[in-house]
Amino acid sequence: MLSAIVQRLQIGKKVVFLHGNADPDALGCAFAISRSFPDVIIAAPGGLDRVSKIIAEKLDINVFETIDFSDYDTFVVVDTSSPDQLDISIPYPEKCIVIDHHAFSDRWSGCLYYCDDSKRSCAEIVFEILKSAEIEITRDVGLALLAGMLTDSGHFAFATPSLLRDFAEIMERAKINMDEIMSFIDIEPDISEKISQLKGAQRLRFERTNGYIVVISHGSAFESSVCKSLIMLGADVAFVGSQRNESFRVSARARPEIVRKGLHLGKMLEDIGTETSNDGGGHGGAAGLMGVGDIEAILNICMQRAIDFLRKLERPATGERETQINASRQ
Repeated sequence: MLSAIVQRLQIGKKVVFLHGNADPDALGCAFAISRSFPDVIIAAPGGLDRVSKIIAEKLDINVFETIDFSDYDTFVVVDTSSPDQLDISIPYPEKCIVIDHHAFSDRWSGCLYYCDDSKRSCAEIVFEILKSAEIEITRDVGLALLAGMLTDSGHFAFATPSLLRDFAEIMERAKINMDEIMSFIDIEPDISEKISQLKGAQRLRFERTNGYIVVISHGSAFESSVCKSLIMLGADVAFVGSQRNESFRVSARARPEIVRKGLHLGKMLEDIGTETSNDGGGHGGAAGLMGVGDIEAILNICMQRAIDFLRKLERPATGERETQINASRQ
């Protein structure tokens, strides 16, 4: 499969599509492909998130919002679990290559589809593709791939041995030090993001069950950032949503120890999405849900599903609970 993808990437004009509000993993994958194969541009119809925008500036990455499909021979989609996340419809699936690390989806039928959900980041798969093509890892490509691996693994909180080996290999090949990659993505939140975090805390509602805490909140922006801040405040599982007219978006996060006990937010939100005719998915400790509906009703469903799971777990000891919260704040 990887060799077939390499062959397709070496010929014709190509555009790499990013999902809406694209994160550093998606951007890093697209940038690595654009710098490693000929005649490739990057398109993000749904825009970039704040960190990705800064990375794009640092690496001088040109990202298009719109393209003319007739100008390109191949359409590459990275880090996207379903077509609904693209904010655009690709009219020629037979010309499409999909590279992903979320749960397998039959909605990409007709495309050349490579999915490995054992990977914590899509950047790991792209790194495999570059090695298969015997392409040198330049410093800029290395920084982009490392940014994707680091952020998608929760700064290694959800890292696997495979990810750590790939991370170290890229550091060696591209001659990048750890402090360089940390400073590359260590971006101070701006005032609007800080305000969203404070409002998220102000509007939160929580339920306590079996020694665990589930939090829901809503706002208008920075759902993922607000989610992470609520985890740092002490929540074990957090859901943050926003409503835009009839559409909604939910971001979810869970502590690593809850994921180790069997919680998989990606599968949970995928199930909720299927039941509500919306689109959800993601990883064990970080996931998203988007579609049409009432955000309050959706958040209540998410909270109840999390509570149902946590009720089945063994109650954590007091000392263990304190250690978990302190570790999350460091």
